[in-house]
Amino acid sequence: MHDKLTRGDIRKMEEEIQYRRLELRPKLLQSLKEARAHGDLSENFEYYAAKREKNRNESRIRYLENMVKTAIIIEDDTKKDQVGINNLVTVHFEEDNEDDTFKIVTTIRSDVTKNLISIDSPMGKALLRKKEGDRVEIKTETGYVYHVVIKKIEKIKDEDKDVINPY
Repeated sequence: MHDKLTRGDIRKMEEEIQYRRLELRPKLLQSLKEARAHGDLSENFEYYAAKREKNRNESRIRYLENMVKTAIIIEDDTKKDQVGINNLVTVHFEEDNEDDTFKIVTTIRSDVTKNLISIDSPMGKALLRKKEGDRVEIKTETGYVYHVVIKKIEKIKDEDKDVINPY
């Protein structure tokens, strides 16, 4: 499956790839070389730990390269008064009589614990392109339906506030 990513997502992934190739890889190779020099590999925990870290780094590089290669690049083509990617959106949950603020992000950056809501989630899909004051119906995948009212939309240009998890 191809992930929908912004140019900022791609840039961050490319930066991480470069860091892992040019800075982290040489350090991990040196650690592996030093651990191997300690002798008998069958009982050398340092060697196996260093090898595991090297393999983890290589795996992450392959994963990121594949993500960049297969990504569908999307642009935020919403108007100034509409909910779009990287916007902070304050909504009022009618059922609970509570307000909460979410940031609308691409799937790879979503993290519900940090109120980062994916554009492909039920709430993200429902809120995209809506305006302040709109009453929005959100249908979950289980069939549950609830309503929110958009109270505030704040356009955010700084995608760097959210970091893609390295592991």
